[in-house]
Amino acid sequence: MTTGEVLIHYQQRFHDLQAGLASIQSKQLGVLSVAALAVVIALGFGLLAYYRKSIPVWYPPLAIPPVLISIRKYGRLRLQGARLNRLSAFYECAKARVEGQWAGKGHQGLEFQPGDHPYAAGLGVFGEGSLFERICTARTHLGRERLGRFLLQPAGSKEARERQEAVRELASRTGLREQIALLGQHDFQESRWETFAEWLDAASIHRAKLLRLGLCASSLVLLVLSVSLLVAPSVVWPVLWGPICTIAALQALVAGFLFRWVRVALAAAGPVASEIRVMREGLAMLAGLEFASPKLAQLVQCAAGADRTIGELDSWFMILAERNKDWLYHLSLWLALGTQTALALDAWRGRHKTAMLRWMDTWAEFEALSALACYAYENPEDCWPEVSEASAFFDAEALGHPLLPRAACVANGVTLGSGQKFWVISGSNMSGKSTLLRSMGLASVLSLAGAPVRAKSVRMAAMSVYASISVGDSLREGKSRFLAEVQRLRETLDASLQQPVIFLIDEIFSGTNSRDRQLAADAVVQTLVKRGAVGALSTHDIALASLADHGGSNVHMASTGRHPLDFDYRLKPGVTPETNAIAIARMAGVPV
Repeated sequence: MTTGEVLIHYQQRFHDLQAGLASIQSKQLGVLSVAALAVVIALGFGLLAYYRKSIPVWYPPLAIPPVLISIRKYGRLRLQGARLNRLSAFYECAKARVEGQWAGKGHQGLEFQPGDHPYAAGLGVFGEGSLFERICTARTHLGRERLGRFLLQPAGSKEARERQEAVRELASRTGLREQIALLGQHDFQESRWETFAEWLDAASIHRAKLLRLGLCASSLVLLVLSVSLLVAPSVVWPVLWGPICTIAALQALVAGFLFRWVRVALAAAGPVASEIRVMREGLAMLAGLEFASPKLAQLVQCAAGADRTIGELDSWFMILAERNKDWLYHLSLWLALGTQTALALDAWRGRHKTAMLRWMDTWAEFEALSALACYAYENPEDCWPEVSEASAFFDAEALGHPLLPRAACVANGVTLGSGQKFWVISGSNMSGKSTLLRSMGLASVLSLAGAPVRAKSVRMAAMSVYASISVGDSLREGKSRFLAEVQRLRETLDASLQQPVIFLIDEIFSGTNSRDRQLAADAVVQTLVKRGAVGALSTHDIALASLADHGGSNVHMASTGRHPLDFDYRLKPGVTPETNAIAIARMAGVPV
């Protein structure tokens, strides 16, 4: 399959859904017409029966069955139309992704980006037009959070291979992704990790089981006595008033004692009631699936029984939602339903907290894998990388940047390992040096997340990625660009003592004078090479070409020669022969 064939499939599915919507709208119009006609005929018969007395009076009510049937059928068609609308929106986004028009239209994941991550900002993992936005098709916040974690925390080789196996099995299951997209009654319904975590970690009541049993028994007795008071003769009332007042007073005392805790507990449980549905439906769907991948099979096993156990909360969540409405408000106060609901939810949480955390983790993992699978399906020309536990190395054939349009993406081969530990990439501004560094970094991130890579082939060790790219100063933190870069390089050096590292450095030490730059860069590169790290650093300062003497190679990117900005973005051996800064300045109107 090719990307073009994927686009055709998406376009055909979108067209079918639009045709289905048009058919449903036509049927809805027909149903409304039948109902309107039945009402008009009933009115006509009614008028005739009233004025001429020649029509039996039971003729007009004959219109009621077709009207009721029409209303029911219209409601069912409306639900079907809502589902088709949601799927149409799903495939419209899918088409935009394949056509390269996805930037700014999806989840950007900025809430998951740490303040000082070794590569997230430099590689463009989050934000508008980012890797996360391109990949993320997760239905819930749980899945998006886990996908962000996949991209931020590279896995070991074993975990990466297991994820890759799961992603490959899920890639072709487009119907399953449709099911995920339709979870919940509405698109805006969420399942947030923070919502569940806040509820699960809320304070519990000591001896809540005894309080709950006591309140249940007293409420039942109070309800029976109250009903008896309504139906019993007045002579019995004095006998019933005593027990009713005593029980009501005791309940009020308990409810007052627990009031602060109940208020906090119900406030934490309220969002859970509205957000648990999507996760519950997803777990029920997952429990009914079968997979060959061990990771997916384990997730299915973990999801078993979740729907039934979570279903125990339904009645209490219903009371939680309805207790402040007019029809139930006074009865709720009389029977202390709010306190009983808080105690019941607390009891369920005590029994199933560990299981609930496991179910949240299960669904988050499955959604993240499903998002990677969707990305794999939409990029069938990408390769599946080979990740191994070995000394640091990176070997890629025809490597490209995954966020560029495929037609405009220029691929280059990259080989770093025992023969050559690093590259010094020289070239003028805009020649493609930074893009190549990001391509290497994103390939590493995707490989260790379990996803395919924009390349013909990739072999690499399980390495930590450290990128000093687009590092800026911080006025708030009082940190200059140079200091920020030094701190990032210090983190890279420290990490290289612990694990294999791939380093990607753009314009190393550009914020200082030439001599200091040469000495500092030389020291950093020598240390990284001695510790077994591999990587690449770019520069437009050809004086830094001597860094390659420490086990690296010089390569460059240059223009084609026809025009200072006419770059072919291809790697070439050796140091760049170009000095086109003056020519570019003249093009901009600067008199030099």
